[in-house]
Amino acid sequence: MAMKTMIWTKQSDLFKALGHPSRVRILEFLGSGERCVCEIIDELGLEQSNVSQHLAVLRRENVIAAEKRGLKVMYRIKHPEVLEILERGQKVIRDELEDSYRLMKQLK
Repeated sequence: MAMKTMIWTKQSDLFKALGHPSRVRILEFLGSGERCVCEIIDELGLEQSNVSQHLAVLRRENVIAAEKRGLKVMYRIKHPEVLEILERGQKVIRDELEDSYRLMKQLK
């Protein structure tokens, strides 16, 4: 049972790491390939310190990996399956919105 508890905890931690809009945006941006932190800052339009905090959360949960190259730190998605999780989440949201839209049309 201890192993299952550990897995559930890690699974929960992964979803917590994915549970912020800025981190989702970072992951979607990294989905097109490896990027330096300066590119991520430009893309998100957030302060460097804020982006660094989000990157730290994603690194802590092993969602992304970082590699220093000269003066730059390059980030990449460590497990591409994370993008599938995000895509499936978007599908659930679209399906729910479509269901709500159909229900609203029926109420008219």
